[in-house]
Amino acid sequence: MQQSQLLIIDLLRHAVRRSPDQQVVSRRLEGDIHRYSYLECYQRSCQLAHALTDELQIQPGERIATLAWNGYRHLELYYAVSGIGAVLHTVNPRLFAEQIEWIMNDAEDTWLFVDYCFVDLIAEFASRLPHLKGIIVLADPNQMPDCETWQGKLRIYNYEHLLGARPDNFAWPALNQEQAALLCYTSGTTGNPKGVLSSHRAMVLHAQATISHELLALTSDSVLLPMVAMYHAGAWGAPYAAPLVGCKLVLPGDGMSGMAMQELIASEQVTVGLGVPTIWLTLHNYLQDSGQAIPSLERVCVGGAASPLGLVQTYDEQYGIYWQPIWGMTETGPLASSAPPTKALLSLPKAERYAIQTTAGRACFGVDMQIVDAEGQALPHDGETSGELRVRGPWIASHYYAREPDQQFADGWLATGDIAVIDPQGYMKVVDRKKDVIKSGGEWISSLEIENICSQHPQVNESCVIGVKHPKWDERPLLFVVPKQGAQLNKQDIYDFLQGKIAKWWTPDDVLIVAELPHTGTGKLVKHSLREQYLNYLLETTS
Repeated sequence: MQQSQLLIIDLLRHAVRRSPDQQVVSRRLEGDIHRYSYLECYQRSCQLAHALTDELQIQPGERIATLAWNGYRHLELYYAVSGIGAVLHTVNPRLFAEQIEWIMNDAEDTWLFVDYCFVDLIAEFASRLPHLKGIIVLADPNQMPDCETWQGKLRIYNYEHLLGARPDNFAWPALNQEQAALLCYTSGTTGNPKGVLSSHRAMVLHAQATISHELLALTSDSVLLPMVAMYHAGAWGAPYAAPLVGCKLVLPGDGMSGMAMQELIASEQVTVGLGVPTIWLTLHNYLQDSGQAIPSLERVCVGGAASPLGLVQTYDEQYGIYWQPIWGMTETGPLASSAPPTKALLSLPKAERYAIQTTAGRACFGVDMQIVDAEGQALPHDGETSGELRVRGPWIASHYYAREPDQQFADGWLATGDIAVIDPQGYMKVVDRKKDVIKSGGEWISSLEIENICSQHPQVNESCVIGVKHPKWDERPLLFVVPKQGAQLNKQDIYDFLQGKIAKWWTPDDVLIVAELPHTGTGKLVKHSLREQYLNYLLETTS
């Protein structure tokens, strides 16, 4: 067989051959909607490649950072940077400035492409980035911020000026498919973030799996809205999958509010959305308050956190939208499993279907899963036995960037840190994070299971359970509840609702009604900060 290489730029070239006129729609920071075709996206990516090699003199292997929302310029960087053999490093602007500085120094980024709204953030630490040669601002020329204080220290460009009138075709180099292409760092909820470096081959194989019916089930008729940011785990592969299948791609910019989402879904007739549960909770709250509708939306593909049964049921019964669970991590490419709406699944009684929709689905082709005990011995897939989830496959990390493999990657598997069960049909359900499971009197309590039940209370907007110290039982669950707007909730209401739905000894020792809960920039609950604040809560209240 011919030894052709799997390269990222070929995904976009395929879109030009098959779907040249298909649209990429972006809400811009400038306040308007930008539209162009995959052909125009490719032509501008060629212009950018000329600028990267001719003007900026970027060499293969250099790490090129971005601090940007989901938009067409960011999409062009996804293809041009890796296409010339450099490495695209997407940086999360919602991290603390100190974390961003640490990440960029760890990656040794040489150039930074930044949305103009993040220029002030970069100004805080740009002088402490010794490898950085310059900054390119992603903006119209008339939107350029004042960068005079950097002149002489860093080279400053406007993105549109950089592209200029450069040729709209480019002789892409014949790269090796194992060459590095994309660098993403973990969320860093505990300790410093860790880099995951993906190859061209891994990302192309991941894109092929993503569009398949085992994961996102995309077709050329799909209209895809990734509400997961392009700086977070490669937007779950959307920038690669959409051109490959030739579907319309809708990029929301910084429009993360319920109103912004509803307007974009309605105006662009979005059929498939990607995002964490809190995003779809935000949209639901807006729809309830405004009375607006989203009739085109058929599926929301949800990952990054466990799917609450209450939201699964709400999206089905109120909107007729299928809540599709997906699972993955930055270390897994990121998508590894899903439960798409097959005929067999949709024909099940709703209670059975909802139970599957609150799992993480089944592993797609190429991904192996197992659960193991504390000694690393494989456990049965009987739907009841729980253990730490391990995965392996062609787009799963073998170690962290610039670090030697450790026990997390032992025996050719990635230890995920998730405690899970796998049933005989292959459906995997995360019971808890290894660090979040509560050990009470020598027995385990699942914080996710309590949260899942609590989510079904009609007046609960969001909930969170953590383990805190107890003088007798070592740890006990503490429940935080955020009521829906205008709701009058007290702890007895919650206790009454939980009664009979969980084992008595699982009942939280206290329920705290709060206005909000802490989240990461990607929408995940920050349980460790709650644990730090409330670790001795029961000891103090008991005394």
